[in-house]
Amino acid sequence: MVPPDGYKAIERPSQDVINLTIVELSKILPNRVSTSMAVREQYATDFSFHEISPADAVITAHSSEEVSKIVKICAKYKVPIIPHGTGTSLEGHLAALHGGICVDLSEMNSIVEVNVEDMDVTVEPGVTRKQLNEHLRDTGLFFPIDPGADASIGGMTATRASGTNAVRYGTMKDNVLSLEIVTPDGSIIETGTRARKSSAGYDLTRLYVGSEGTLGVITKITIKLFGIPEAISSAVVNFESLEGAVNAVISTIQWGIPIARIELLDEWTLEAINKYSKTSFPVKPTLFLEFHGSDASVKEQAEKVGEICGEFEDNQFKWTTNGEERDTMWQARHDAALACVALRPGSKLFTTDVCVPISQLVNCILETKKDIDEAEIIAPIVGHVGDGNFHVALLIGPDQFTSDLKVANEINSKLIKRALDMGGTCTGEHGIGQGKMQYMRAEHGLAVDIMKTVKRSLDPDDIMNPGKIVAV
Repeated sequence: MVPPDGYKAIERPSQDVINLTIVELSKILPNRVSTSMAVREQYATDFSFHEISPADAVITAHSSEEVSKIVKICAKYKVPIIPHGTGTSLEGHLAALHGGICVDLSEMNSIVEVNVEDMDVTVEPGVTRKQLNEHLRDTGLFFPIDPGADASIGGMTATRASGTNAVRYGTMKDNVLSLEIVTPDGSIIETGTRARKSSAGYDLTRLYVGSEGTLGVITKITIKLFGIPEAISSAVVNFESLEGAVNAVISTIQWGIPIARIELLDEWTLEAINKYSKTSFPVKPTLFLEFHGSDASVKEQAEKVGEICGEFEDNQFKWTTNGEERDTMWQARHDAALACVALRPGSKLFTTDVCVPISQLVNCILETKKDIDEAEIIAPIVGHVGDGNFHVALLIGPDQFTSDLKVANEINSKLIKRALDMGGTCTGEHGIGQGKMQYMRAEHGLAVDIMKTVKRSLDPDDIMNPGKIVAV
């Protein structure tokens, strides 16, 4: 990997310092500290292709107060801290690049308070999105942010995640009302209230949403909820070309149709999910769509989108309100990453994550598709194209890992430059981690120096997930 701008590796704690830290942690939380290599490797592994780098120990926390005690001990010895949720991140967020202690937050999984009248909920960071929605099932409310994996709410907040519903419901940054944070010195702070708006001071909530554990440890999250729609319908639309499919997306958004989900899958992706999920979708560029609202509005939305799709190419537009059919369709979409890996058993997934203004989407995808074809590699394309975000699933290895990685890096670099030139971003939802640090200066220019200043100010000893987002 190319070293990121201004990168200076912090000094790794000595083994004596690590041992002292582990001894003190074991005193406050006996039987909850593991130095087993198998456990350490497990907690350093995410869904990315990045080489794992295990922490020196893993400790499990059960409360904000316990996290505070852990952080105070680590701060005393200047030992790095790497928070861990469910391990579904995609940019090497979990690697202990400079050693340290992995803090497992998965057992902090209580739903603290549901406020049905105010349509919000407070949860601990280890609560997963599926767990939350199961808990909410009888309230008539749901949490719509859906990144695919059953990620933890804490991890989703830390990476500013989004997913298939973002085109209608927004991303994590739009839906987090307030946070409880353990700061790098072990203090516990709250960044806001349950009020839907505020002009009181700096917006610290937005600062910590997307901070990837580099500024503090998230220990509680208050988020917005939404009413479960009266009616839901889904549709599958097949096209003869990617261009036709993407143009239909752009027109749908420009018409202002309040579509809930609009997902693009290319031929390689359809072939992969048919094999993996035992489905029988036509192997063509395809849109998966979902509409939320009343019976009448859902019908009207589907009919209008069907008309729009028909303006670009002859296509098959099939829509349904059958719950089982919808579940099959969206489960297949959520399994797309695993399905793509199955095309090349044993491979690792190098997934891109650019997002561009919607008007630039056709050119960005088609030029990227040309790069893939010229490289003569298998690289399925999927995307949350309603907001200009798409992914290329580049398969690396298991044989020829080094050469595959070189080709993937070249395609990714071209794609990111293209996206930035179009007014886009290098990451729409996966975050920076260690994987995209080298592109921060190209995207943000001098603003990276402000980010570094914030990091140094809040975490002067660089103990919070060091080596991620910005180098200090």
